[in-house]
Amino acid sequence: MERFDVVVIGAGAAGMMCAAEAAQRGRRVLVLDHARAPGEQIRISGGGRCNFTNLGVHPSRFLSDNPRFCISALSRYTPTDFIALLDREGIAWRERTLGQLFLEGSARQVVDLLVGRMTGAGAELRLSTPVRDLARLETGFRLALDSGEIATGRVVLATGGKSIPKMGATGYALDVARGFGLALVEPRAALVPFTLAPDLLERLSPLAGVSAPARVRAGGTAFDESLLFTHRGLSGPAVLQASSYWREGETVEVDLAPGLDLLARLKAERGKAGRQSPGALLSDLLPARLARTLAEAAGAPPRLGDCNDAVLSRLAASVNAWTFRPAGTEGYRTAEVMLGGVDTRELDSRTFEARTVPGLHIIGEAVDVTGWLGGYNFQWAWASGWAAGQVV
Repeated sequence: MERFDVVVIGAGAAGMMCAAEAAQRGRRVLVLDHARAPGEQIRISGGGRCNFTNLGVHPSRFLSDNPRFCISALSRYTPTDFIALLDREGIAWRERTLGQLFLEGSARQVVDLLVGRMTGAGAELRLSTPVRDLARLETGFRLALDSGEIATGRVVLATGGKSIPKMGATGYALDVARGFGLALVEPRAALVPFTLAPDLLERLSPLAGVSAPARVRAGGTAFDESLLFTHRGLSGPAVLQASSYWREGETVEVDLAPGLDLLARLKAERGKAGRQSPGALLSDLLPARLARTLAEAAGAPPRLGDCNDAVLSRLAASVNAWTFRPAGTEGYRTAEVMLGGVDTRELDSRTFEARTVPGLHIIGEAVDVTGWLGGYNFQWAWASGWAAGQVV
């Protein structure tokens, strides 16, 4: 039977970071993944440019049943630390909007960097190698592979969540945690587009492909970014962000002209430019197709001067306070991440070791810590992987 000090299950962002840190400490490390290539979700991230972190990282931008759990790891391994790693390797990056950092080149550079760090330090990587069974021994663990059995003192679960199953995502870490008696916070798709009821979708289908700045509010939290109408419902950064705070049956509120009192504007323009059509006036603020659709839905006459206060109020509300109830979301198929996961009360916040299963560490997306859109979840992967790598 082969023996290793540490076995990391999952060759993604968190797993490879952990393996590199542990191997650099002189530990004999094995990394296993059922996929044929490491870091596939890194490779496709950020449109192939990898939105690897965000300058605005703060615990308030992470969702968890225990909001304080993430503080330790995020404070010990910061965006500056990962930026320094890229700089040392000569990997160019740049800042986009809202503190988001992307590579100038291909996301494969980050994959190659992580693979090189861990294998260069002596860690062994085995791909296309699923773990058939994981059993706890008196001292350590036994893993059953197709090629035989492996013994190890420590196991790190770094297989991520259920998002984007076509990339190989599974609920493996959750199944293992549950099998060891660890509690879970209900997993759900997050950073995911909304779907709409058939009648509403039919009315909005002509707008598919239209994008506009918006303030989208769900669960008491609002985001000011762009909104995108799709053939299935609504997407865009503002919608994806709000989806993490939305729960089934709740409504979502959209303001397509944040900061503008449209009713007051309409009334003022009615007195000054009554011959103008409501749709034309709105097209100064919104994409033309969207403006026409809203004007027609409000039953507005052809001329602004012929609109009574009731019509103007309906039109203003459709822009400043459009409220709808999503039919649901597109689910894990298109979700950026998984919300929920292993309950943080089961883990030590500095080591990520399970309190009731010594030697078992759980990191990354499988833990009940989920960041906002824009590089936050990668930073959680780097930080949690780094923290576990210092102790395994």
